[in-house]
Formats: sequence, structure tokens, C-alpha cells
Amino acid sequence: MQGLYFDELSVGQSAEITRVVGAGDIEAFAEVSGDTNPVHLDEAYARGTPFGGRIAHGMLSAAYISAVLGTQLPGPGAIYLSQSMRFRRPVKIGDAVTARATVKELDDKRGHVTLQTVCEVNGKAVVDGEAVVMVPRRDA
Repeated sequence: MQGLYFDELSVGQSAEITRVVGAGDIEAFAEVSGDTNPVHLDEAYARGTPFGGRIAHGMLSAAYISAVLGTQLPGPGAIYLSQSMRFRRPVKIGDAVTARATVKELDDKRGHVTLQTVCEVNGKAVVDGEAVVMVPRRDA
């Protein structure tokens, strides 16, 4: 399975996925990552924080960005080189997170693509940033 080749990409091209965050997702992410901060796992503890309840790991939303890049735009064959992120708002259990990547710049010489990345809940950014990926060429 091959994703898009460098010559199939254009500035402004975009792709997105939406995932609803469940308690099980947060618990599985904690297990895999080792991040067992009680703000993610312990409702009684989290109620005493400014968030008023459990929140998802910020990196769970970042993983949704990775899913867009690795499965859709550019898709299979793309190699993640870097990602900047700003965490803007918490994601709570039951939130539908839409992760979107939009081609911002194409570096033909290096075969690198810069994408604007964002995760939104109810139209508001929860994470935003910029990714750089290396994309295969047809003749490679």
C-alpha cells in the first residue's frame, strides 16, 4: 500500500480524521506510554484540578495527527521528520477530536513537505503546530 507521491501533493491539500475519546482510549494510552498522571486516570483527583475532571493526554491528540499523516496525507510511505505542537485546551472523555493536516510548503529539492497540523474539538483548537515529512518520489 503506497500513499501519495511527492508530485501528487499541492499547497492547500488537506485531510482529516475524527475520533471520539473514550475512557478506554485514555487508559490504553497511559498503559502504552507509561504516563500515569492521575489527571488522566483518577476522576476524584482530576475533579480537584482546574479541568474539573479527567482529561486525555495531549500526546493522544498528537497521535491522531500522526494517523492523518501516516494513513491519508501523504499516507503510507511518508516518514515523519519533525512536529511542533502547542497544547491549547484540554480534551475530555466523550470529546470528538478532529485532526487535520494541510500542506503548507513543498521542498522539491529535499522531497520534504511541511504541513500545518491541528486538532479541534467543537471547532476550537486543542493542539496546533507544524509537521515536516519526507515523501517518496515515483522514480525512487
